Amino acid sequence: MHIHILGICGTFMGGLAALAREAGHRVTGCDAGVYPPMSDQLRALGIDLIEGFDADQLALAPDVFVIGNVVSRARLPDGSPKFPLMEAILDAGVPYTSGPQWLAEHVLQGRHVLAVAGTHGKTTTTSMLAWVLEANGLHPGFLVGGVPMNFGVSARLGGQTSTSESRFATGSPQSGAAWGPTFVIEADEYDTAFFDKRSKFVHYRPRTAILNNLEFDHADIFPDLAAIERQFHHLVRTVPGTGRVVTNGLEESLDRVLHQGCWSEVRSFGAAVSDFTAHGEPHAFDVHRRGEPVARVEWSLTGQHNQLNALAAIAAAEHVGVTPADAARALGSFQNVRRRMEVRGTVARDGQPPLTVYDDFAHHPTAIRTTLDGLRRKLGTDSDAGRILAVFEPRSNTMKLGTMKAQLPWSLEPADLAFCHTGGLDWNAEEALAPMGARAQVAPDVDTLITQIRAAARPGDHIVCMSNGGFGGIHQRLLNALARA
Repeated sequence: MHIHILGICGTFMGGLAALAREAGHRVTGCDAGVYPPMSDQLRALGIDLIEGFDADQLALAPDVFVIGNVVSRARLPDGSPKFPLMEAILDAGVPYTSGPQWLAEHVLQGRHVLAVAGTHGKTTTTSMLAWVLEANGLHPGFLVGGVPMNFGVSARLGGQTSTSESRFATGSPQSGAAWGPTFVIEADEYDTAFFDKRSKFVHYRPRTAILNNLEFDHADIFPDLAAIERQFHHLVRTVPGTGRVVTNGLEESLDRVLHQGCWSEVRSFGAAVSDFTAHGEPHAFDVHRRGEPVARVEWSLTGQHNQLNALAAIAAAEHVGVTPADAARALGSFQNVRRRMEVRGTVARDGQPPLTVYDDFAHHPTAIRTTLDGLRRKLGTDSDAGRILAVFEPRSNTMKLGTMKAQLPWSLEPADLAFCHTGGLDWNAEEALAPMGARAQVAPDVDTLITQIRAAARPGDHIVCMSNGGFGGIHQRLLNALARA
């Protein structure tokens, strides 16, 4: 099959392209701004890329066009279509489908799908779960919205290992083994395509579903939290009776989702009365199942959010036959995901404590708070523990709309100083951060932001750069500037 992907350089669509190519299909694609590293990764797989969405690509005559949700029927100021290729596809009446639909029909069929949904932690938890299955011989396929460092790629087909290679034989779901070859997928609640406004995850038909947490987000497509809860319930409706729903017992929103109806086995985690609970610090803790100790996790990760992510992964892996003890041992060698508190470099001056620059994907206020809390807990509160400088850009659609601007002072509370990039915002970030007083500064561009940080930084500081985009290459530019100071 020849597929041509519109919007191929997005994380999800790029992963889909890699899976399709691995499966033996001919893959081509187009996007606006075809540039490294995604362009290099895709071309290395033998995928031809085209810049832009010109209508002449219709002449490629693929078997099907796969449409990313970046594509719309929008018009430019002069009245011409923003995506001429999409208009040509519609006019010609040729086959097209969405990315999630194509994935469901051509990759996920016949597999035991383990889907990880939630406002926060999807990428990390998906990566944890994939690694737990890999370390225990199940050789899962996966599609992750990031790059798990244990694998070095964001997607692969995987497949059933031989009986001699796998510790678990394929059997019925009731036997505690996988129903078929396993596939772990990050299950996003964002809409599927301009012609399919359902959440992506309703296409995946998981047998094991993690509901990690649920807060209001994606203000550009959801009017309120109840609308997102409704989509999560649509996901729950697709889980079979022999399936398992793993849910965060601390989240009232998820309680409301399940109260709308659930027809599968439910396992909870996190709350004192949950099936799976953690006892100890986030970097070293015992796992209890219904009050009985069953495993111990000792790893390099920090933060209560990662402790909860681990419990979710352990509970989901149990459904395909991996014991909690074996899952916990695998987590001991989990290397996290790129751009999750990833150290980008350090700068040392004349024998003084080094400054450390981190890169993190946090962009929702809760994720920002959780990231900073985890670092503060790791560093401690002693006077010599080192300051935290939070550097962030409100880049997501929700943050650009200013929907959650009032939560920013709370989210940045664990930081000693905060620096906000205000480029492209229609709301007043300085006003929103006013409760922080002199602890917060704003800048209209990255150059000014770097100047501010460089002036404020001291030896031993921990500088956390948070964005769901490239942030103008701030990490290396900041390291270079600090080295010259």
